[in-house]
Amino acid sequence: MKSLYIAATKSTPEVQFLPEDKLLQFIGQSYPENVFKFYEPVLQWVDEYLEQPVTQPLMIRIQIPYMNTSSTKCYMMMLEKFDDAYAAGKDVSLQWLYNPDNENELECAEEFKEDLSLPFHIIAEMK
Repeated sequence: MKSLYIAATKSTPEVQFLPEDKLLQFIGQSYPENVFKFYEPVLQWVDEYLEQPVTQPLMIRIQIPYMNTSSTKCYMMMLEKFDDAYAAGKDVSLQWLYNPDNENELECAEEFKEDLSLPFHIIAEMK
């Protein structure tokens, strides 16, 4: 599978797929001016990844201290794709890291978890 890397900016997260670790991670803020333009290549990558016969487990790690409403929609679209893949038998799980001092981060993670059936772990990041 081809790797994926998008550098972080002030308003967008770093997006990285580490093939050797089977880890897809999102780290940083998410409030780009054009959310769908930013996430379109990510969603295309996810579709391509899930079309392949994947036998290795995939871990998705998300650490997004803040995301705007449009970003939330893109993440839900992406996570629903992984949730469908999990329901179809693919080994997919998610770790959502949050700062325990930021109640909004935890609430956001809990709201996503309610709508998904894949293994979803909410982890307080200790600093």
